Amino acid sequence: MYYVQMEHIYKHFGGFCASNDVCFGVEQGKLAALLGPSGSGKTTILRMLAGLDTPNSGDIFIDGTRVNDIDACDRGVGFVFQNYALFRYMTVFDNIAFGLRVQKRPRAEIRERVEELLRLIGLEGLGRRYPNQLSGGQRQRVAFARALAPRPHLLLLDEPFAAIDAKLRKELRSWLREMILRVGVTSIFVTHDQEEAIEVADQIIVTNHGRIERSGTALELYRDPQTRFVAQFLGQSEALDDVRVLRGYEQYSGQALLRPENVRVSGGPDGAPEAASQPATVMRCDFRGGIYELTLALDGTPVTLTTARSGGLPPLEPGAHVGVRVRELFLCQGDRVVPVQAAG
Repeated sequence: MYYVQMEHIYKHFGGFCASNDVCFGVEQGKLAALLGPSGSGKTTILRMLAGLDTPNSGDIFIDGTRVNDIDACDRGVGFVFQNYALFRYMTVFDNIAFGLRVQKRPRAEIRERVEELLRLIGLEGLGRRYPNQLSGGQRQRVAFARALAPRPHLLLLDEPFAAIDAKLRKELRSWLREMILRVGVTSIFVTHDQEEAIEVADQIIVTNHGRIERSGTALELYRDPQTRFVAQFLGQSEALDDVRVLRGYEQYSGQALLRPENVRVSGGPDGAPEAASQPATVMRCDFRGGIYELTLALDGTPVTLTTARSGGLPPLEPGAHVGVRVRELFLCQGDRVVPVQAAG
């Protein structure tokens, strides 16, 4: 049984359907990501789990208990907001202690818990500072500690790294995963950043137009996206109108999606093209640090493909003739996609 479960959830705001038959489950102790573009229903799901919004129909369960009619303050849920939402007139210590004081916990217990959390988040000795005396990363850690202070059964985070610069964001991702594993609390966070979801989450729940497109591990979703939306949203992909222009796929028809890592280039300064490849011409070769990003045109067809080449190899000049081979792609069948490999 799942620790957190949403069953056939519908949520309307006037004539707009923000959640359309939402169903998913998260196992106890796992860190799940709600991943999708803006307006896909991620935050609405999070707010309904927290009790800040009420579904029009469907059931929400936390630890086996249906919580639809339970007030937000009684659900045992911690919430970390996108903009930290720290009380600027309170010290770090008082911000973390806030929930415990609302629960009227003994003063000694509050002090012990806050000091424990300050050690956990690496801000020991900063309890007397105010939020405006902290960096963005430190404020996010305080918001995390404040949500953990009452020992919630479920931790919800709404785009927790959105207000932080890119370099610090990468550092905090690893820190967040380590903290959640150490504490052992079931957690769900909202993000529109696929790299963030892949790096941090045990489970990714992809949302689109108020529906759940796919749920699973990052590897499962990447290798078997099942829907066109997931294949295009998770990872880099390129659409091809007619798959038959590619050698090895003449037996298929219709549209296809290609990933750059499945496009193999041979020839040029590296020697003769592979025998099984088809002729192509280099249109662009852009240096991207560790790789070159190649744009290729298949000879005789108005089709361009994108792939990568190791940055340790010499660049390929525009106009160079090479061989190209697409090892695997996703064949489109309506809104569904099926992975297929080249013949031979």
